[in-house]
Amino acid sequence: MRFDGRRRSSNVEDRRGMSAGKKGGLGLGGVIVVGLLMWIFGGNPLDALKFANSGSVTGGGQEYVETKEDAYLMDFSAAVLAGTEDVWTKLFQQNGLTYRAPKLVVFNGAVQSACGGATSQTGPFYCSADETVYIDLSFFKEMEKSLGAKGDFAWAYVIAHEVGHHVQHLLGVLDKVHSAQQSAGSQKEANRLSVRLELQADFYAGIWAYYDNKRFGSLEDGDIEEGLNAATAIGDDRLQKQAQGYAVPDSFNHGTSDQRMRWLKKGLTTGDLSLGDSFSVDYNRL
Repeated sequence: MRFDGRRRSSNVEDRRGMSAGKKGGLGLGGVIVVGLLMWIFGGNPLDALKFANSGSVTGGGQEYVETKEDAYLMDFSAAVLAGTEDVWTKLFQQNGLTYRAPKLVVFNGAVQSACGGATSQTGPFYCSADETVYIDLSFFKEMEKSLGAKGDFAWAYVIAHEVGHHVQHLLGVLDKVHSAQQSAGSQKEANRLSVRLELQADFYAGIWAYYDNKRFGSLEDGDIEEGLNAATAIGDDRLQKQAQGYAVPDSFNHGTSDQRMRWLKKGLTTGDLSLGDSFSVDYNRL
């Protein structure tokens, strides 16, 4: 992706190296692997915090030294966030709404959010209580190492997906879905609501990429393929088959590889917000 000469968001808070309390356990590498899996399988973005609060690990208290790669990823994340601010501010204005930009908190090991304490086990997550996206940048490295989901557009997709949850929050969708999940008659029903929520966030990530590229020409050859490959790699069906040899559709809470790729691609290729209603489509046709 091209971000040369573009602004970086001022809504980024660097908490790397700040202690959020220390509980012994896995090393940071193992933590990020768990975080990758929790981000993929998490369903409700806040559910993972319950696991984090139960307490296996943090990297808090360890001295943090920024590498050149970390510095690049930090700058890249600030550029992506700025792009989401520009795109969603304009789209909200066009629809008679006001966009309130989220904050991005970058941490390593452990962090405190308004939704509770979290560790890298949680993976990237959005907390609506403080309207903030949280991420340990090591997650990007683990995406490539564990899933083969490499490339800067794959990284941008992760951030844009979490910002997509912020858009859902501003539009009232996030609270409605979480409320419906709590009153769902079965875990299967709650999971299906989660799939719809996650696919819409994928769609919104594609919407951002469409308009960012239209305005700045940010996409380079291979970027779209990187994004679609990442969406395919994190499908519930593919990951379950890799982990246990078979898939259990009733337990899906993010969507299949085909669904995630299709909804990201729909936003990315059309830029049409009216096509993003994943809640009115028959579940079997998502």
